[in-house]
Amino acid sequence: LRMLQVKLIVTGDDFGYCPRRNQGIVDCFLAGAISNVSLLVNGSAAADAAELARRHNIPIGLHANLSEGSPVCEVLKTNSSLLNQDGFFHGKMGFRTALSKGLLNMSEVKQELKAQVELFHELTGHLPPHMDGHQHVHVLPEVRHVFAEVLEEYGIKYTRVPIEPGLHNCDWIPPSLMDFYLGVEEDSFNTVDVFTKHGIRWADIYIGLSTMGRNMSVSSVRSAIDSAVLQPRAGAAPGSAVTIELMVHPGYPSVPPTGGCGEGPDDFSQSWERLHELQTLIKPELQSYYKSRNIQLCSFKDL
Repeated sequence: LRMLQVKLIVTGDDFGYCPRRNQGIVDCFLAGAISNVSLLVNGSAAADAAELARRHNIPIGLHANLSEGSPVCEVLKTNSSLLNQDGFFHGKMGFRTALSKGLLNMSEVKQELKAQVELFHELTGHLPPHMDGHQHVHVLPEVRHVFAEVLEEYGIKYTRVPIEPGLHNCDWIPPSLMDFYLGVEEDSFNTVDVFTKHGIRWADIYIGLSTMGRNMSVSSVRSAIDSAVLQPRAGAAPGSAVTIELMVHPGYPSVPPTGGCGEGPDDFSQSWERLHELQTLIKPELQSYYKSRNIQLCSFKDL
């Protein structure tokens, strides 16, 4: 087997969530274990995250958030279809329920997405080279069209389409979570044409659902990459480099009340699973696996 050149973008999501998340992500980047980050501009430590990215030269994009915490657009903070009765976003599942009932105003979705791009620009001094959705909201029906329009308007070239090869064979994922993942996958398949039509690009291969939290290990990351690289790709020139995005969530556990996007930190953020991801990602065995497979870590702006 001739060595295929693999460009691997390891994206640390939820940068800006809390100071301990920021620290974990920076430690990972300095250890050469992640190569890209996604910023939550409504995160309680977003300004700090932007400063850290500038100081350490960390490639940074936007993690658009419509589901957790508070909007950044002033006019939507008080009276908007995006908010529940407590005045916060509807939540990961609540957002999907409200959407399926036709309760979300898409012009407000667009307004908030644009406000987040503008705030990102304000915090970092540049537009995001890539933009994806927190809790995969960007591939949902209706939202996907608005999301694509905003990317095209700002000339943001790259996004994420969470279709993970081999997901169906991951029998360690509990059924309730698998149902959510399969929903994300179906939404993603239905998003491909929309994003393509708007000239938006993404990595050839996405990995990250099967390797999240407690399911991350050196062997789970290796086998996900190995099986992905062996998959034949339609329209790929023989010998061309393949690009993979690996979505990760490293960090030191949040300590309430610090953190979150307006409501305080959630359970996943306070759990040991983020630290487990951090410790796995920096393992020398993973680094030497990358070398042995001709895998080069990079960011979207290097593509």
